Formats: sequence, C-alpha cells, structure tokens
Amino acid sequence: MDIDGYLQRIAYRGPTQPSLEVLRHLHRCHLLSVPFESLSIHSEEPISLELPLLYEKIVRRHRGGFCFELNGLFLWLLQALGFDARAMAGRVRNRFTGRYGPPLDHMVILVHLDGRRLLCDVGFGEGFMEPLELRQEIEQVQENGIFWLSLKGDAWVLERREVSGKEGRPLYKFTLDEKKLEDFAGMCLYHQTSPSSIFVCKSFCSLHQEDGGRLTYMGWRFISTRGGERTETVLQSAEILAVLREKFGITLNPSFKPKDEEILPPLEED
Repeated sequence: MDIDGYLQRIAYRGPTQPSLEVLRHLHRCHLLSVPFESLSIHSEEPISLELPLLYEKIVRRHRGGFCFELNGLFLWLLQALGFDARAMAGRVRNRFTGRYGPPLDHMVILVHLDGRRLLCDVGFGEGFMEPLELRQEIEQVQENGIFWLSLKGDAWVLERREVSGKEGRPLYKFTLDEKKLEDFAGMCLYHQTSPSSIFVCKSFCSLHQEDGGRLTYMGWRFISTRGGERTETVLQSAEILAVLREKFGITLNPSFKPKDEEILPPLEED
C-alpha cells in the first residue's frame, strides 16, 4: 500500500490519524474522486480481487470499479492507517428488477471508532456521502438523501428516503458477520458473467458531486442529477469514449462496447 499515492488519487489532504473527522473526509473524498463503474466488463478486462491489481487499476490507472474493488481497496487503506475496520456482506435490491441479489452480492465496511459503529460504503452508486452510524430507525440526513437503518432479524436494511418521515426505498441489506476479500471471489465472477447482474447488462459509470448530485453514463446516455433536477443526453457511439474521458477522467481501450439491456431477475425471490 502506497498510502501517499492513494491519498493523492482521492484528492485528500489533511491528518491521517484515526478519528471520526478523518474517516468522514476520506469517505467523501473517495466518492467525489473514484467512479462506481462496470466498464472493465465491457472492455475485455477481467476483474481480479488481488489487492495490488486493484491498486494498479484504481490508483495508478485512474479507474473506478464495483463494490468489491472499491470497498476492498478502501478497507486496505483504512487498515493501513490504523482504523479498526472489517468487511461485511450484503445483498443489493436491484432498482430495475425490485429483487435482492444472492448472498455475498455486495461488500460493505464496518468501522469501530470511539465507541461507535460506523457503516462505510464507497462502492454503491446511490450511497451516502459520509459514514452512517449503525443505529436503528433514526434519520441520518446528508446532502444526497435521508438514510434510515433498521434491523430485521439478523439483517440490517439500508433505506433511502426522499421525504422526512415517509418510508423510502430499500437499497440493500447486510449482516455483521466479518468477511475476507477472498470470500467475495465467487460473486465477483458472478457479476462479470450473470444475466442477472447489472454490471453485465449495462455499461455504466457514476460519480458523486459535491452538491449532492451525480454524473452518470449508461449505455448510450449521459445523465446529470443536481438539486432534484435531472437532465439526460442521448449519445452516439462515437461520443462515448470522449464523455468518459472528459467527465470521469477515464480512458478506455477501443475494445469497449456499450451495452444497455434488460436484467434477468435472479432466481431467488427473498
């Protein structure tokens, strides 16, 4: 782990001793700098969860990735800085199919700090900007939404609300059992091959903005959301690589093939 290189990649400047303020700043800087994207899958680039390869891709090649890559690398950074952090497994509720993915479908991070338990996630497109306290049924307001955690059996459910006091949309659920990065290898392959994976069915890239908005490329569209307003631009195939370079700082090889297909719902209804 070249910590200085990583911090430069996410435009972080400041102290690095473990504290709540440092954790918040690292989390925010990561989301504003590193896109959530599926582009490797559509560029003939196999994804491996070997940490040196993740570092090469995300830090040195200035790319993004999906949850196992982004949270796997961020967990390495936090541990290298001395944070008490560990990986946990979740299942995402797909916004296109309305169904939860298989077990180990998503990776999140839990940090123990000053008597608090904090949920971190830099690998989810609709996620929170700063860590959430792992507390039941309180509204945690951030500039990009209102987040609500509830406990159902042994699973925590994360919900995003548009309006205070009104039930929102579940994003994913997770348990507190500790996992290792290699535990997600099977699902890493699944998300590169399954017709039930959004990463296979849609080429996309998404990056948070400081004001709570997001920039998103998907298929043949470029979408900007800001302050509740949404604009969408249809792209020609020849324009896509330039948009990725100019809006996200990503340079792809010519083998990239855009894609935006329907997602086959997973077999598991639960």
